[in-house]
Amino acid sequence: MRRILFAGVLSVVASDALAISRYDITNMSCTEVQAVIQKDGEAILRYGSSDFLGLPVYDRYVSEQKFCESGEVLARTGVPTTDKKYCVVHKCIESSTFVAR
Repeated sequence: MRRILFAGVLSVVASDALAISRYDITNMSCTEVQAVIQKDGEAILRYGSSDFLGLPVYDRYVSEQKFCESGEVLARTGVPTTDKKYCVVHKCIESSTFVAR
């Protein structure tokens, strides 16, 4: 019984540690968005689509390469913020260099 209880507690602690923070950046400045990613290391950002009104866009952004999976590389991209149309952030993308053919 103790083993089951210990395993349950351990799994709850582990799942909390693996959670990625989510932010709605609709009312955030570029500096605030970059600070959030830097602080957390990785974050899921939500913002409105520029092409389709009302459609939310979600993606995962990271502060450094170590947050990318094997076979992924860090790529520079941008998100819209209150003060900039293109706030520079980074995300992981699949590497075309190391693709098995």
